[in-house]
Amino acid sequence: MAIATLPADDPRSIMADSPMRLPQIVAVAVCFLLNALDGFDVLAVTFAAPGIAKDWAIGPGAIGIIVSTGLVGMVVGSLTLGQLADRIGRRRQILFCLGIMTVGMFASAFATGVVSLGLLRALTGLGLGAMLAAINAMSAEFANRRRRDLAVSIMAAGYPVGGIIGGWGAAQLLRTQGWEAIFLFGGVATLAMVPLVLACLPESIGWLATRGGPDALARINAILRRLGQPQAAQLVALNEPKASMRALFADRYRVTTIALIIMYGLHVNSIISSTNRHRLVSAFSGQESGLSREF
Repeated sequence: MAIATLPADDPRSIMADSPMRLPQIVAVAVCFLLNALDGFDVLAVTFAAPGIAKDWAIGPGAIGIIVSTGLVGMVVGSLTLGQLADRIGRRRQILFCLGIMTVGMFASAFATGVVSLGLLRALTGLGLGAMLAAINAMSAEFANRRRRDLAVSIMAAGYPVGGIIGGWGAAQLLRTQGWEAIFLFGGVATLAMVPLVLACLPESIGWLATRGGPDALARINAILRRLGQPQAAQLVALNEPKASMRALFADRYRVTTIALIIMYGLHVNSIISSTNRHRLVSAFSGQESGLSREF
């Protein structure tokens, strides 16, 4: 049964058909900020690369390994921890991922070699990949039917915005601080998102509706009141197929899934390659060393 055929007093119909209120706009804005944080965190090691290469006397090959481990962590996180949201809820998933990312970013500032930094970047990547799946769904669910595409597009724009602003901020830090300051700044920014999520991003109504339970409607109505939306009178059970990795590669979705994997991979690679090529950090900081010229 699609949302369009649900009764008007079901919470999913209310969210889809009612005008968006300020708390919903704020929720989408929080998803934008979370994705911007993803953009900065993914590129943090690239911003820090010239300083790391100089301090550790390593070449571009070693830096490439460190960058790659973060991306591998993102893939693993999205394929494994990303599915955890269906069990614990999308809001808890986001908070859990922020915790992983905070630990990974702070600890990266104290790494002493390629192996330790690579492992910490992989840990951070686990949180990044798993959170990305959750914020995509949240930005869509807190928008109404009319504004849903716009809300998801705004959320997606956070990634490059985070990379651009993060690059500028990293350049300012490197004028007076070492490369460690980039990871410390990322850790502080990640930790600062926790109270923002707790205050402004309610649990997913769609997840609560699917999860069911005797208190599901009461919890959903509490969220609807918080959003300034009408109360739901009933919660219709839907026979939705269980999400699984196998379903993504079924005949119906196989081509789309493979195309999205390839395009997203090329997108991430182009951002990182462009950042390295133009040496954003070194160009702004004026501290380019002989080693950093190799990038």
